[in-house]
Amino acid sequence: MKIEIIDAHTHVQFEQYDDDRDEVIKRSLNKGIGMINAGADLESSKKSIDLAYRYLGLWATVGIHPTEVKDFDKFDEIEKLASDEKVVGIGECGLDFYREEDRNNLEIQKELFLKHLELSRKVKKPLVIHCRQAFKETLEILKAHKNLLLENAGIFHFFTGGKEEAEKALEFGFSFTFNGLITYNRQFDEIIKFIPLEKILLETDAPFVSPLNHRKERNEPSFVDEVLIALSEIKKLDLEKTKNILLKNTIDLFQLTISSNSSGFVV
Repeated sequence: MKIEIIDAHTHVQFEQYDDDRDEVIKRSLNKGIGMINAGADLESSKKSIDLAYRYLGLWATVGIHPTEVKDFDKFDEIEKLASDEKVVGIGECGLDFYREEDRNNLEIQKELFLKHLELSRKVKKPLVIHCRQAFKETLEILKAHKNLLLENAGIFHFFTGGKEEAEKALEFGFSFTFNGLITYNRQFDEIIKFIPLEKILLETDAPFVSPLNHRKERNEPSFVDEVLIALSEIKKLDLEKTKNILLKNTIDLFQLTISSNSSGFVV
């Protein structure tokens, strides 16, 4: 199977796809688009692994989203999943202060985040960081525990920070993903121009944040090529060259089991 693009952060294991999950996955794979399904709690982490065993071109991450602290006492089960060969990353994890109820869980969010950092170091798999209105605190934790970070530390998924936050994250060895938001919101153009292409990956964050041509629809991984087009235009780079570099970035960062031959990358 030829893979030309990888959606580095999506959620086709979520309930929004219960009626047509197989069709959604096949639409993506038929376009040469693979995907990494990110866990957000114990159940969705298990489902992401199950899908990775069912389909070539799919991989999984496992973790507990900062708004899902209800699963805190299940982290030992996340630890057991983390060593599975289909698991390529730890998360999504991090801090989220968007809602007041989540801000009230600041200390438990920090404790849970640290557990993910420790697990990433233990299994040598990169972090998938969710950071919403919490860059200051997130970067403080990373600085205090930078000894736990891998050389290629992971990704800041759905990056919404500015140049200062990007510079600090780059110092810690992180890459960044961008999604359908950049197809219609110009406020991210300058930060995309600033970040080296070798530190960028594509994502959809499906079922959320559909790109411009699908804004009234549920998002899905097959739409990630629209993010690629937008990113190449912002960077003013050749589309094919951009696609190849972003694919290699994803393969290298997540250490994906994928090979290269005369027809491109295959799984």
